[in-house]
Amino acid sequence: MKYLIFKTDNNLAPTILRVVLGLVILIHGFGKLGEGFETFMGYLTGYLGLPAILGYLTIIIETLGSLLLILGVATRVNAGIMFGLFVGMIITVHAPLGFMMNWFGQMQAGQEGYEYHILVLAMCGALVLQGGGRFSVDKMIVR
Repeated sequence: MKYLIFKTDNNLAPTILRVVLGLVILIHGFGKLGEGFETFMGYLTGYLGLPAILGYLTIIIETLGSLLLILGVATRVNAGIMFGLFVGMIITVHAPLGFMMNWFGQMQAGQEGYEYHILVLAMCGALVLQGGGRFSVDKMIVR
């Protein structure tokens, strides 16, 4: 089981994917902390009518999960969890708005399609298949 979770090779491509993905999502997670916390939770629980636990889980995945991705700790697991989070975002918010993001400012702030989310899903899928790659904690664990 340990080998299945942590196995990876010495390839640089998954390293680049996990670090870039981790940094981008980490910034989104930090935006939901501090001053953005009340706004995010109000949107999630009020406007969308979802339970507050999903907001807390989103913040944990976007912050702690991103940090673990950057370090390459349990990359397959964290990428799989992040994949699930983004599928949920598409289903609950972005699918009804269409594919395109708000390129022309025709929708309200925060209301955009799912094209960005598809890129995140592809990156997560690649990391689930490849593992953390070179310079990951996963690689050290498997040794």
